[in-house]
Amino acid sequence: MILQDDATDGAWQRAAVISLLTWRRAGPDDRIDDPERFGWWGDSFPSLANDRIGSRLWQLRRAKLTAETAQTAEAFAREALAWMLEDGRVTAVAVTTTRGVDRLELQVLLTLRDGRTIDVQLDNLWQVINAV
Repeated sequence: MILQDDATDGAWQRAAVISLLTWRRAGPDDRIDDPERFGWWGDSFPSLANDRIGSRLWQLRRAKLTAETAQTAEAFAREALAWMLEDGRVTAVAVTTTRGVDRLELQVLLTLRDGRTIDVQLDNLWQVINAV
């Protein structure tokens, strides 16, 4: 994704949401309950080696909502947004999850090179993952 330093807050939020909610192909070591490894078709032909889009959050679709699941979701979100740091687009990415009885909230705080911060909230990530 190409983002300029003067990109609007909305452009940064969209980039984060696309990164989080696009399904990244499952790796060979990922434990999945389906023979299909899914993933975005564009990752089959990356312009840069190992350049991938999306997250593995979809792999949590059949998991129970536990503290461990929330930690895994946090790790998957960090992985999905790592490109922003690797490409030097942001100086920091903070990811936190809040777990309720039947909901998982995800908050991302991006710190841009000019010092601005962009807040991205997914209020009920659990509902999105489970397509409810």
